[in-house]
Amino acid sequence: MKYCRFVHDGQVQYGAVEERGGRPQIVSLIDAPEEDLRYRAEHGSASPLSAKFEAIPLSAADLLAPVTPSKIVCVGRNYREHVAELGNEIPAEPLLFFKPPSSLQRPGGEVVLPALSERVDFEGELALVIGRRTRNLRPEEDWREVLRGFTLANDISARDLQKKDVQWARAKGFDTFCPVGPVVSDELDLDVGVNLSTRVNGELRQQASTNDLIFSVPFLLRHISAAFTLEPGDLVLTGTPSGVGPLKPGDRVEVSIAGIGVLANTVEAE
Repeated sequence: MKYCRFVHDGQVQYGAVEERGGRPQIVSLIDAPEEDLRYRAEHGSASPLSAKFEAIPLSAADLLAPVTPSKIVCVGRNYREHVAELGNEIPAEPLLFFKPPSSLQRPGGEVVLPALSERVDFEGELALVIGRRTRNLRPEEDWREVLRGFTLANDISARDLQKKDVQWARAKGFDTFCPVGPVVSDELDLDVGVNLSTRVNGELRQQASTNDLIFSVPFLLRHISAAFTLEPGDLVLTGTPSGVGPLKPGDRVEVSIAGIGVLANTVEAE
């Protein structure tokens, strides 16, 4: 199944996405996941399913980020060539950091380059969407049962501030620094690997297979959940391949994986 989150008739809704006529379409409305319902209950903005809905192209929808995570857990330096291009050593264990939920940006939204930074980079990534509450995932447990699905993310990074601060919270956490989407899909087969690519203004800048990950998805889920509880809707960004580079106002960044689609965002100055 694939689903998206979008605005329909002035209400936030979730929609099932299917390929029809060679392009993805939102074919029906579906119930919101538990973490979104909890958020709406706390903020008094519940959106009942519309009685009438006609299929629309995904490209025509007013898309939102398809997740409402309590936290965004990121993995740094998880592709060997990316480690080399930054002049770092291969980590002995996953390097973890957080991005705040306030950094989320919708598909098609604008990434804002903060005046505080002189270099902001793109980092296309495969992201995991947690499907059930998980703590201390054991090796014998099926890691697939922990996941609701996969999506795309762009771990926008203020590279100069990352080097200056040592701690990465500011460099990785500006508003709009985590574009996510366009859909969540449970149809990827990581056992055979999936190919991720990133283009800037149509030029291919990143390309790699998830088979090239230093730390596999099952290993990451066990390692992360040994430290803290993963909640439904939480995001785990699995790392970026080599080829990262700076952005400038007017750029268009496209992160893609077959089966998920294209996460496209434009760039503007603060």
